[in-house]
Amino acid sequence: MENIMQIIRTDNFLLLVSVVLLVLLVGWFVLLIKFSKLNKRYQNFMKKIGNGKNIEEDLRNYLEKVEQVEKHNLENANAIKNLNSDLRKCIQKVGIVRYNAFQDTGSDLSFALALLDENDDGVVLNGIYSREMSNIYAKPVEKGKSAYTVSEEEAQAIQKAIDSNGIYKVK
Repeated sequence: MENIMQIIRTDNFLLLVSVVLLVLLVGWFVLLIKFSKLNKRYQNFMKKIGNGKNIEEDLRNYLEKVEQVEKHNLENANAIKNLNSDLRKCIQKVGIVRYNAFQDTGSDLSFALALLDENDDGVVLNGIYSREMSNIYAKPVEKGKSAYTVSEEEAQAIQKAIDSNGIYKVK
């Protein structure tokens, strides 16, 4: 231990430490200059690729825009999900049957009209036309059936609506 302490106290050791420190300091300055040059070359390279603009800044802007688009897409997906849920409750199925309610009138002016949603819930309307008067009756429909007695034409209209699967064609 004493030998090491004697070596540390010598002038040669101090000189050696000073030289090593000086070499490290020069090396640090050289690296600092090289890093500075490399950084300038990088900035120039990025400007050339970006046609005079800093491409790194453009990339940041594009990433920010992509994040905004992803956020809007998520909002739109949720809105579409809500719309689809609401759409199930809207009239999607229509069935109509025209008929002649009375012998003395022609042209099938009476009708039965079924308006149903995705679950076959809705209403069936029956419009009865005669020369003296015209009446319209409405009956609720749940799961394709009415709690009220339905006429043959009303039952046909309900079945047409159920069979239409949301595609209504006038015949």
